[in-house]
Amino acid sequence: MVAVPANDRNLDGYGTPSIEWSRVQQRLDQGTSQAPGTGGPGRHTPWLATTNPNGHPHVVPLGIVWADGKVYFTSGPGTRKSKNLSTDPHCTVTLATEPFDIVIEGQARRVTDDATLGRLADLFAAEGWAPTVREGAFYHEFSAPSAGPPPWYLYELVPETVFAFGTAEPFGATRFDFKTT
Repeated sequence: MVAVPANDRNLDGYGTPSIEWSRVQQRLDQGTSQAPGTGGPGRHTPWLATTNPNGHPHVVPLGIVWADGKVYFTSGPGTRKSKNLSTDPHCTVTLATEPFDIVIEGQARRVTDDATLGRLADLFAAEGWAPTVREGAFYHEFSAPSAGPPPWYLYELVPETVFAFGTAEPFGATRFDFKTT
């Protein structure tokens, strides 16, 4: 299943043209590492928002990988984010980059097949964290503090709506609605 833009809507109230999806996708395809010199503001900026059982938001920083038009992230089974996703898979990932701040909304699902896990482990390794695959999850000697202890589940977020906000000339703001094929 691949998400493709079904339509876009210019949100800018100043006459700036719509941001083209191809520019946003190209930026995401460059990688999501936020290390200095990688196109981001030089700080850890991906954030995941889920919904607590009481309806309140839960927001945490995390590492992500963009691949095949999807966002991938990890979470330990005992963490609040994993518990929230098990009852309500709707979530949002935000990412500050140059030249866009990006908001990706959709539903996350756990990935358990070894082929996908292995491929994504390699992509995470290219970003600086090299987990191994075992028993449908990732293992490593360390992870982000918000991930909890191993094992770490891999989640796939297929975009339903993406917002791109220009952080550089010509700026602008555009909403992209997706359909899955």
